[in-house]
Amino acid sequence: MRIDERRQTMKHQPVVLTSIVPADADTIWTKLTKLSTLQHIASPYATFKPVDGSVDLNWQPGAVYRFRFRLFGLLPLGIHTIRVQRFDRADSIVYTEESNPYVPVWNHTIRLERIDSGHTRYTDEVEIGAGWKTPFVCLWAKLFYAHRQRKWVRLLEAASKQAKGKDGE
Repeated sequence: MRIDERRQTMKHQPVVLTSIVPADADTIWTKLTKLSTLQHIASPYATFKPVDGSVDLNWQPGAVYRFRFRLFGLLPLGIHTIRVQRFDRADSIVYTEESNPYVPVWNHTIRLERIDSGHTRYTDEVEIGAGWKTPFVCLWAKLFYAHRQRKWVRLLEAASKQAKGKDGE
């Protein structure tokens, strides 16, 4: 059986988490485009260091990025590849197909939905396929994305406070 055939026969499981974050979609989108945001919100559950040493990336459809991936910043899990399929600011959707040696399928969608001028519904949807490891990876992913969304809220609250401080000067 070829690798492609094995991937197709693996059972995939979804993980979906949603939070209301204290910012408009444009503010979130601006931060989504920065590698430093990914690194901040993922830490300490995961660390991503670009294989090519880049300090920032140009997220766009068709782009492929490779990262040295470490679980909890300690356990090396090889190269994690992110293939950007959709990076659509107008529709507020990001879709990536991701993989690493331990999780061959990690398809991630981020959806932003405006609630009002200062709040956005932020949803992470992930399809995971890791063979017999899938249930364990899904459990970790639920914890990871809950952590990421908490860090998003803190990051956006801090940015809002900083902006208000500048406005008051």
